[in-house]
Amino acid sequence: MDCPYCSYTKSKVTDKRSSPLGIRRRRECLNPKCKKRFTTYEVIEKSELYIIKKDGRREKFEIKKIEAGVERAFEKRPVSKDKIKKMIQEVEETLRKRGKKEIKSSSIGDLVSRRLGN
Repeated sequence: MDCPYCSYTKSKVTDKRSSPLGIRRRRECLNPKCKKRFTTYEVIEKSELYIIKKDGRREKFEIKKIEAGVERAFEKRPVSKDKIKKMIQEVEETLRKRGKKEIKSSSIGDLVSRRLGN
């Protein structure tokens, strides 16, 4: 990792922890003249998912569409935004853990419906 201050190519990790943005690492430049500290984030790259519609069309997976539908479902119910957000994240994680690049829209609907019931 290059130092953003002096462009020296060597640094050491002084602290590492998880954060909402990914894995956060505090680093220290090993250049004796610099020795400045900086932070880097490691983010896991998510593969593209495609939805297979009932009519056979392929569409890029968009979590915003699920969010909109779930928010509509809970519109007049006393459910916190945090709980809705967590549920949507769990649905996305479940879909990605399946390891498939293409998912039928009906299976997404089933998964969301089961979560709505809990």
